[in-house]
Amino acid sequence: MSITVSTFYKFVSIADPAAFKAEVAVFGCARGLKGTILVAREGINATVSGPPDAIADLLGWLRSDARFRDLVSKESFAEVHPFRRFKVKVKPEIVTFGHPDIDPVANAGTYVPPERWNALIQDPDVIVIDTRNRYEYDIGTFQGAVDPGTQTFREFSTFVGEALDPSKHHKVAMFCTGGIRCEKATAYMRAQGFPDVYHLEGGILKYLEVIPQADSLWQGECFIFDERVALEHGVTPGDYQLCPDCGYPIHRPSSADGAAGVCPKCASRANAS
Repeated sequence: MSITVSTFYKFVSIADPAAFKAEVAVFGCARGLKGTILVAREGINATVSGPPDAIADLLGWLRSDARFRDLVSKESFAEVHPFRRFKVKVKPEIVTFGHPDIDPVANAGTYVPPERWNALIQDPDVIVIDTRNRYEYDIGTFQGAVDPGTQTFREFSTFVGEALDPSKHHKVAMFCTGGIRCEKATAYMRAQGFPDVYHLEGGILKYLEVIPQADSLWQGECFIFDERVALEHGVTPGDYQLCPDCGYPIHRPSSADGAAGVCPKCASRANAS
């Protein structure tokens, strides 16, 4: 495989996001990178693809800045670029949550490395919550995980208020694709009075990278936001494509009959009509 896909984020103060965006855009364009980098006053969030040396150059350049010295990259691979172009955007938030008072740097939950995650989520006193959206949960999640039923991450705080109680749910473990949503979700829950809040360090992607399938408690595939659609254990491309009518993830056509999976979203709409 000739293309490396790097996913990374960092909550850190960026005083002039527009100026930083310009620097990143020039650096990335010069090296033929593709993908998206979001920049905000609260930090940076990116998924980019490129030849291995170009990705190494980008990460090295960022880490030469003291603010990003400990930047962690989750990496997977592809035969061709899974993105069509390179975009660097300035946003109010690097992941949209809708609670600007939440500070993940000061108040995020306890990080749990993938190697200790299985033991945590098998503890009967722990409630395990998937912080992602319904369509992501539908194609893969951890055993026993609660589906918040959200359509966007903005809805997660409503789920917390309606379904969880800090006086009853003393130990909460959460996970998401690469870890960034859990940074804000755990900080929010700590602010709401939940005493023990944990999240999977590096997210599902790091878990699928380092935990052997034989030891895994992950079921299904992990939805990702690029043309590969989903990844399996070993962070290799899975068996999903996007429905051409509504964009919902469905199984690719099988080699046996050439038929794609039925789209549950389209089927639901048809049944309703």
